[in-house]
Amino acid sequence: MQGDTHPRMKIRVRGRSFLAFVIAPQPPLDAWLAELDAQIARSPGFFEARPVIIDMAAITAAANGADTLLDDLDKRGMSVIDVENAAAVPGADPWRRRLVGGRNAGEIEVGDSERETASPLETPLDTPLETSLVVAEPVRSGQSVLFIKGDVTIIGSVASGAEVLAGGSIHVYGALRGRAIAGAVGRSNARIFCRRFEAELVSIDGFYMTADDMDQALRGRAVEIRLAGDAIVVSPLR
Repeated sequence: MQGDTHPRMKIRVRGRSFLAFVIAPQPPLDAWLAELDAQIARSPGFFEARPVIIDMAAITAAANGADTLLDDLDKRGMSVIDVENAAAVPGADPWRRRLVGGRNAGEIEVGDSERETASPLETPLDTPLETSLVVAEPVRSGQSVLFIKGDVTIIGSVASGAEVLAGGSIHVYGALRGRAIAGAVGRSNARIFCRRFEAELVSIDGFYMTADDMDQALRGRAVEIRLAGDAIVVSPLR
């Protein structure tokens, strides 16, 4: 019987970056879950299809509901990919993942020999990194714009049901009717600007404001949105 003459297949491995939301439950957990339910009711798609990391630093094993918290979040449709600071929390181990920090790694190929190595693609030193993104068209309902390296500018409107998420600030040269999430990687000095303020939700550095909490006198106006301490502040643009 002749040996297999098929050439060995190459395995292609790609690096991919993604953005995960980090939420930190606070005791008492029943009140915290009730507030989470209210948030989901106000903005049903906020956590939809988003990977979520749960930071359990404020929760102890003795906290009422700690042993069922992760199941409670799963029932609410959250895509939990990891749990942090959960050594003392019962039931957390099955949810923990061996995640490691990463970066854009380009594309590499695993060769036929274990002695072969593949170097990651590198950006030439004279090539500037992109720190802003300009979208020269409206963002329609159901669409998402995600750019964690810096600022996002939308030349047009952001429809209800659409989402813009930026590592820096967000500029909307039109109506903002969907969700705008700025400073998504921990930039508290990020801001949101729009010509017509009709947002479903705005967020900066993890602090958010929903439509129910917004000053109705500012609806439809050109505004600047910033973070002052742990509060979202919306001011009219003159």
